Amino acid sequence: MLEAAGRRVHVIQGEFKVVNDPDVVLSTILGSCVAACMRDPVTGVGGMNHFLLPGSSTSPASAGDATRYGVHLMELLINGLLKEGARRDRLEAKIFGGARTIARFSNVGEQNAAFARQFLLDEGIRVVGESTGGEHGRKLEYWPVTGRARQYALTGVEAQRAIHQERPAPAPKPVESSIEFF
Repeated sequence: MLEAAGRRVHVIQGEFKVVNDPDVVLSTILGSCVAACMRDPVTGVGGMNHFLLPGSSTSPASAGDATRYGVHLMELLINGLLKEGARRDRLEAKIFGGARTIARFSNVGEQNAAFARQFLLDEGIRVVGESTGGEHGRKLEYWPVTGRARQYALTGVEAQRAIHQERPAPAPKPVESSIEFF
């Protein structure tokens, strides 16, 4: 748990944070990624995650770097909240991000947002707010104890930085060898 008062804690791609300090604000920058913000309003514990791809527990893709996938980070966030005293039946969520930042690419942002909505529905967690889609990235601030959220549209250099951070790393190129096959 974070205890220092008046702190801004940045949540980067593949992370989640859980806090119960009313002076802590969680922040992140989103393009096509999605952040789910959840809290228990009775215990005052809340948190945020930031995922790149939806993933599923059965898809082979999720066997790689699990921290990139929503299915993994949603579970970690919920379990982190429960560990700190939250009750599942009181959890409420807000979903942010999922922009289509590059028109010529597939709309992974829309898939991320749809995944988050369906996951929360399946888990019985009430969604009390959402700001997803669009063509611009977002800077998000979330006060987990109160549930207050504020976002700013990103354009120009900030948006390009967010897009660059969210692109998956290219597959490694095969190593050249001197072996010739006939």
